[in-house]
Amino acid sequence: MAKFEEVADALSHRVRDGIYTTSQRLPSEYDLAKEFGVSRLTVRKAIDLLIRKQLLVKSPGKGTYVMSYSDKVESGRMGLQGFTEAAKAYGKESRTEVLSFGSLDPIPEEIGRVLGCDQQVHKTVDLLVRRRFWDEEPMTVEHVAICHEYIDGLKAKDFEGSLFALLEKRVAIAYSHQEVEAVLMDPDLAALLDGKKGDPLLLVHSVTYTADAKPILYDISYYRADKYSFKSTLTRDHV
Repeated sequence: MAKFEEVADALSHRVRDGIYTTSQRLPSEYDLAKEFGVSRLTVRKAIDLLIRKQLLVKSPGKGTYVMSYSDKVESGRMGLQGFTEAAKAYGKESRTEVLSFGSLDPIPEEIGRVLGCDQQVHKTVDLLVRRRFWDEEPMTVEHVAICHEYIDGLKAKDFEGSLFALLEKRVAIAYSHQEVEAVLMDPDLAALLDGKKGDPLLLVHSVTYTADAKPILYDISYYRADKYSFKSTLTRDHV
């Protein structure tokens, strides 16, 4: 880990732990450089990284401030991350339970269309169903349809960690499109997520692509709305 990443990690934990609170101005670059024993350039690079991750915001001529912070897990706050990566960024432990894994036959029309199966040489798609835990609390149930070419030879046990890390051994992930809607828990999801029938859920449809727009996976996931939110922060450039 580069020195500026170490400083960014330390500052990030101060935000998460409430040492630096919402709307608080950070110490000057000079003071932070002195505290961490690094150059001001290193501090500046650390702050720039946290601005890109939407933890900090810079006000020209005034300083750097902590952005408004929610107790909920905010997907998208730090860019395109998998569940395991997000947990690590929040200083939490994650765990994955594979509920089922196998070939989809027949392939549902919607999944075939989204994954472009008619354009693939090998038209096989696998379905992975997982339950994800955040500090041992069930958070989400995922139904992930994956083009078989990217996971050929893998077994159910292989998916007990980060799916993105597993896929990136074989294909470069570039971006993901998401659609989010509100739904209610049915009895099956309530049992899996420690909720009650009728509790609110966030239903998320995600399609993840390579840089040349080739679909990799289609993820239909259910998130507990009391614990999870999807964040898109727009900042205004000063010209």
